[in-house]
Amino acid sequence: MAASTSRSRQVPFLVGILLILAALPVGWFVFLREPPAPPPPPPTERVPVAPEPVKEKRVELELASVEGTVEVQRGGNGAWAAATKGMALGDKDAVRTRDGSYAVLVNGETFEVRMNPGTAVSVQELTTSVSRMMIDNGSATAVVRGGKRHSFELSAKDSDAKATTGDGTFTMSNNGAGTVRVDTSQGEVKLHGKEDKFVIVRKGQQSIVRKGQAPSDPTPVPTSILLKVSFPTKPQNKRELVITGQTDPGNQVEVNGVMVSADEKGNFASPVALKEGDNNVQVRALGVGGLVGKDEAKVVVKTKGPVIKIPPPDWKTTGGASP
Repeated sequence: MAASTSRSRQVPFLVGILLILAALPVGWFVFLREPPAPPPPPPTERVPVAPEPVKEKRVELELASVEGTVEVQRGGNGAWAAATKGMALGDKDAVRTRDGSYAVLVNGETFEVRMNPGTAVSVQELTTSVSRMMIDNGSATAVVRGGKRHSFELSAKDSDAKATTGDGTFTMSNNGAGTVRVDTSQGEVKLHGKEDKFVIVRKGQQSIVRKGQAPSDPTPVPTSILLKVSFPTKPQNKRELVITGQTDPGNQVEVNGVMVSADEKGNFASPVALKEGDNNVQVRALGVGGLVGKDEAKVVVKTKGPVIKIPPPDWKTTGGASP
């Protein structure tokens, strides 16, 4: 009887132990385990950010050569002042050469602009990747060595003409009234005209842009220059004479050292001051590649009548009273 009572007491004890042992994992799970990591936030849509534009580095031109009377205007307005060799030029600055004068503008190893007499050019924009200049009148030669890394553009004032190249040598002339000619001596040039129509002017070719027109089809550069001048054949009774003539459209004309503009057909007229007696009048037409046409004549001016000299009387041979 006692043994059964003892066994009956052990049963609840064992059940309690089992319950405690069974509860241990549950307690660990509920109270001791680390909380699970929070779920990752939902992905947000990334808006692409445009890279900041690279700022172009500004560059300057240098007046590498000055011969004769060369002047500079700062900022596109104001007074013209004498230019000096080594002077720096920036955006909106302008340079002009007087009659018989020359200048060379240099941008490091990238390009240079050689200005002929009676020429005016202005700087529009200068950066490491593009250079833009404008020729107001006259003639200039651009030597561009930039390759694909740099683009050079030369436009003409009061015209639709615009020449661009990355590697080439060309001459542009502008008569100041809308007639522009481009001659290419190295590489090739893209010449634009009205409504941005363009032609490719290759080495040894030329093209003309007349006011309000597209560029002409490229043709070979002439090997000689047309120059016809009308000189008087009789003595003149005035001390001023208008010299007229014709040359190839786009050529520069020089009459007694003074630059003269020719029209779209190459016709020109220039007044010339004369002195009494004999006068030498010289006309030159200047083309690309150093081509020069020349004509000259002697013009005689007689504004006074012949001088009649009356000798004094010889009293020894005339009659009179004897002493």
